Amino acid sequence: MAKKTNSAVAIEQIDGMIPTSSDSQLSTICHADSSRRSFSKDGSARRRINHPLFFSFFPLTFSRMTSRLTSSFLILTFSLSVAAAAADRAISIPVQITHAQNYDPFPSPDGKKLVFISMISGKEQLFTMDANGSNVAQLTRDDADHEDPAWSPDGTRIAFVLINKDGHRIAVMKTDGSNVEVLTPPEQNTIHPNWSSDSKRVIYCTNDDLEPPKKNSAQINAVDLATKKITPLITDGINTYGSWSPDMKHIAFRKIIGDGNSEVFLADGDGSNLRNLTNNPFFDGWPAWSPDGRKIAFAANRRGHGYQIFIMDADGGNPRLVANTEGRGTAPRWSPDGKSIYFVNCVEKDYGTDCEILTAQIPPS
Repeated sequence: MAKKTNSAVAIEQIDGMIPTSSDSQLSTICHADSSRRSFSKDGSARRRINHPLFFSFFPLTFSRMTSRLTSSFLILTFSLSVAAAAADRAISIPVQITHAQNYDPFPSPDGKKLVFISMISGKEQLFTMDANGSNVAQLTRDDADHEDPAWSPDGTRIAFVLINKDGHRIAVMKTDGSNVEVLTPPEQNTIHPNWSSDSKRVIYCTNDDLEPPKKNSAQINAVDLATKKITPLITDGINTYGSWSPDMKHIAFRKIIGDGNSEVFLADGDGSNLRNLTNNPFFDGWPAWSPDGRKIAFAANRRGHGYQIFIMDADGGNPRLVANTEGRGTAPRWSPDGKSIYFVNCVEKDYGTDCEILTAQIPPS
């Protein structure tokens, strides 16, 4: 029997007459061969090319095809990379053109709601919302500014600063925005109201920013809601942000000392016996009592960038950071259960400033 040539063996492998030593090799070859088949009129396959030289030439042809495909793929990949780089160079830097200003939150005594300020059409208007930020309701709609809202301990009224053509005056209203009543005379420029624990008096201060950036003398007073009688409490120097302790035995407040230094001070409930609680070269202020009277929250720029919220013991000891925010975090207010603090944080962005209300849990002592 005549010995089969290599070409004949290859033909038999392609036609499936004998098995191959490699299934993968067979698959490759068969796919290559099927592209070179034609069909007779009865639909049966017949070879288009079956010369032995073709099978000798086939490995070289297949290698060249693979090389060309690889080159084409590399060229396509390079082209896409160049296009992506060009697209990156074309990207511009976006600029923020809208800004929101929501600030000075103060919780209701049951902890279910917050009163706060929101800037609407260039005016500071008062709103309420649920403690989780839902169910926002507008309280004030007049052509005036409204600042420093404070919810009364009995839950029936809100004190605030009414700013109109008559100046800055302390006012109170019902929690739905009705029955606005002004408490201080027009000749007094007054700010930063807060409540006595029995909801019968409001503590406030005179304005220390009559000629900004220079600070002027400011004193802390109290006004009786029933009689409108005003009682001076702390009078010497620049004294602002006064608030009584829950037991009414002490007043925490901010006092400006020298040029650019501010400290948190403590006084007796009648304004006597002043002492410095913070004693720190940085700017400390905005004191707020915890519901149990054992701690005081305050804002300071002690970390060298912006302002953050801190808490300390009522005697000034054990100061510690609550939330390391970026921006200007100020005006802290305790939740009624004493477990968290609400505050405002303002951040400068592009051509404006965004102010938003934040809350932070009190870390374990």
